[in-house]
Amino acid sequence: MLNAVGIDVSKGKSTVTVLRPAGETVRRPFTVVHSVKGLSELVSYVGSLDGETRVVMETTGHYHEPVLKAFLDAGIFVSAVNPTLVKHHDSDKNPLRKVKSDPADARKIAKYTLDKWEHLRQHSAMDTIRTQLKTLNTQFHFFMQQKVSLKNNLISLLDLTYPGANNLFDSPVRTDGSEKWIDYVHSFWNADCVRKIGLKTFTERYQNFCKHHGYNFQSDKPEELFNASKELVAVVPKDPIYKQLILSNIEQLDTISGQIEEFRRKMNELAFTLPEYDTVMSMYGVGPTYGPQLMAEIGDISRFDHRSAITAFAGVDPGVNQSGTVNYESNRASKHGAPRLRKTLFQIMTTLL
Repeated sequence: MLNAVGIDVSKGKSTVTVLRPAGETVRRPFTVVHSVKGLSELVSYVGSLDGETRVVMETTGHYHEPVLKAFLDAGIFVSAVNPTLVKHHDSDKNPLRKVKSDPADARKIAKYTLDKWEHLRQHSAMDTIRTQLKTLNTQFHFFMQQKVSLKNNLISLLDLTYPGANNLFDSPVRTDGSEKWIDYVHSFWNADCVRKIGLKTFTERYQNFCKHHGYNFQSDKPEELFNASKELVAVVPKDPIYKQLILSNIEQLDTISGQIEEFRRKMNELAFTLPEYDTVMSMYGVGPTYGPQLMAEIGDISRFDHRSAITAFAGVDPGVNQSGTVNYESNRASKHGAPRLRKTLFQIMTTLL
């Protein structure tokens, strides 16, 4: 006796129904609140069903995770599937009448469970790690966007006080996220901080700056910076308002840069525990940044039965445009997959070009 439990998850509650083969309804759709009591009662009910039971829900952001965890802790078979698979599976849907409701979606998921019974993958501890990795990757990209915005804003402010300061050094980003030009403008935020104190004084202060931040001191660099500052046109003088704006921006930028590097470190630690880590990291162009991102966005690669499935998942598969005698052999990529995965793949490919 097979019990297919379909769960349509939404924010704070879920709609649940139980079906058996031949269209038998064990229990009509009912609502469960995402609370300790509500999930406990749901798990107890599902666990009391006679026969073999499998629970399926769609991956809906983070809303499904409390429900998923409750069934995992109880040792009940549970699987989280891509909503697109359920949407396109409903072959008996009447195209003339569109029904969109939580009970209807729960029944649709339960029907999918019965039809795909033998092909369902049980959620495992590795899937939990991959979920954590993808969450970190999402936060990583979010903070990167904030960093880019803050950096552009800082450059815009410096155009008024110290034009071109962001191009004075070519030192790479440090492991803690700090950059030399940003540290430099924190100490010398206006061109007048350089040219109006004289070369000797500036050389001493620049040497102290290098020592304080751990940068190598080059004896010819102070004169180069000093001479360059004399040719700059600063729109505003040494005004305390602009100083506060620049220093505040730098503080925020330093904080976010440090968090980004912490995300990068944690992602690499999590990715290291996955079985595909060595294979992915051995790929040319993949390093400690792109490797974990690639694993986070692809997920469990074993769920793809052939390579074209991975291509379609990424949305880089060529579309098909054929009608009658017309058959276009060159078509654009479908772009139906995850945009962040395509971005990561593009960044990796730039190292090969």
